[in-house]
Amino acid sequence: MSSSQPCLVSGRKKIRSILERLYRKYNRRGLIKPDPLQFVYNYTEPADQEIVGFLAADLAYGRVEQIERSLKNLFGRMGESPYKFVLNFSETQRKKLRSFKHRFTTGDDISDLLSVLRRVLRRYGSIEAFFIEGYRANDENIVPALARFCDQLCAMHARNNGGTVTTGLKYLLASPARGSASKRLNLFLRWMVRVDDVDVGLWKGVDKSKLVVPIDVHMGRLCRILGLFEHRTVSLSGALRITESFAKIEPDDPAKYDFALSRIGILEDCNGRRRSQCQDCELVEFCK
Repeated sequence: MSSSQPCLVSGRKKIRSILERLYRKYNRRGLIKPDPLQFVYNYTEPADQEIVGFLAADLAYGRVEQIERSLKNLFGRMGESPYKFVLNFSETQRKKLRSFKHRFTTGDDISDLLSVLRRVLRRYGSIEAFFIEGYRANDENIVPALARFCDQLCAMHARNNGGTVTTGLKYLLASPARGSASKRLNLFLRWMVRVDDVDVGLWKGVDKSKLVVPIDVHMGRLCRILGLFEHRTVSLSGALRITESFAKIEPDDPAKYDFALSRIGILEDCNGRRRSQCQDCELVEFCK
C-alpha cells in the first residue's frame, strides 16, 4: 500500500461519518417540503405516485416557490387520479392543460409528454415496465438505460407527429445521449428506486447502485466543499465523477446522501461561505 492510500482511506471515513450525520439529521419525511417529492405522498396508489413523481421531477427547475405553485396547478387539473388522467388522455384532457405554463414548459409540452405516456401505460402497464425493457444489469450505471428510455419515448412521439419532436418535449425528456446531465430524470429515478423515509422505492427491478447523483449547481458546490469534485460546470461527466466519488464512500448506494445534502442548500440557505449561522453545520470545517 502506498503512503498516500492510508490518508485517502482516512479522509474517506471522515467524510462518510459526516455524511451519515447529515443523513440522520435531514433524511426524514417531515423535512421533504418544499421538495417536489412532497406531491408524490399526496397519493396512496402506486400508479398515481409513479405518474406524479415523473411530472414533479420533470418540472423541478426554477425557484422552489414557483415549482410548488406550478405542480399544485398541474395536479389540480388532473383530478383525483393522475394515472387515470394519463391512461385516458385525449383531446378533452389536452384542453384542460392548454393554459398551463411553468417557466418555458407549456401545457402543450405536458400534453405531448402525456400522450406518449398514455401509449406506454396501455402497452406496458407502468413507466417502470417500459424503463426495465431498456435496462441492463451489467451496465456500469443507469445512463445507458436512461438514454434508451428518453430516446424511445421521443421516437414514439415522432412516429405519430410527422417525424418531429418539439424542443419542449426534448427538454422534458433530457436524454444523456444528447449530453444532458439529466438531473431531473435522475432525481425521479432516485425517488422510484431507493427506499427509506424519504424515497418511495416503488421500482424493484433497478439496482440502486446503478443510480447517478442528480447534479445541479447547488450539489456541485457542496461536493466541491467536500473535496469530491473540482469543476464548476454542471455536466454529465461531472455527474458521473461525483457519483464515482460517492460510490467510493457508499458503493451499494451512491445516491444515498443526495436529499440530505440538498437540504443544506434549501433549508440552511448555504452558499459555501462561512457565516455566523454556520457554526452548527456539519460541513463548517470545509468552508472558507
